Amino acid sequence: MVEWRISAEPVAYEAALEEMEARAVAIREAGAEELVWLLEHPPLYTAGTSAKRADLVDPDRFPVFETRRGGQYTYHGPGQRVVYVMLDVARRGHDVRRFVADLEAWVIATLAEFNVVGEIRPGRVGVWVVRPEKPAGPDGAPAEDKVAAIGVRLRKWVSFHGLAVNVEPDLSHFDGIVPCGIADHGVTSLVDLGLPVVMSDVDTALRRTFDTVFGAPDPA
Repeated sequence: MVEWRISAEPVAYEAALEEMEARAVAIREAGAEELVWLLEHPPLYTAGTSAKRADLVDPDRFPVFETRRGGQYTYHGPGQRVVYVMLDVARRGHDVRRFVADLEAWVIATLAEFNVVGEIRPGRVGVWVVRPEKPAGPDGAPAEDKVAAIGVRLRKWVSFHGLAVNVEPDLSHFDGIVPCGIADHGVTSLVDLGLPVVMSDVDTALRRTFDTVFGAPDPA
């Protein structure tokens, strides 16, 4: 069984990290249930293991937290659905690349619930949407914006951290960083795409599509 938890109030980053780490240990050592935790954070930036200092454009704007998840700089804040996944990857294929691909597929399936086509791009972390209404790039390629970020860490084959879907955050808050180190593409949200959705709609879609991607773990 997978426990689902939704926090109604913003959760401090340090408290979330402490909870994730404790749950990961409990899953591996005490057979605790896996956990999918849906929450929001107060405005903050996190730096992954590949973060470059030059990509922190405005270091004094919001608190900055160093984290050992994969990836570069990411923004979290109100209006963004953060999804922390504490799952037993050893029982879900024992394959990190497959697990990350499953997270991407889960986001894409969730976006499809709102008739949004999410796509992945080689060499670019996260899930992207094509913006044909925006000016094309210098090479003539259609503009693309990121709608969801992904960054995970494993400890003894139990995952924590996870993904973040932009529902209706203040997109100007991303200006303080180069999101995920990618400067030549923008950031969007479901509301920015013209969808009249609220957080609970996204939560329902995440829950509905989870089993279609992950299913049940293999028996221990």
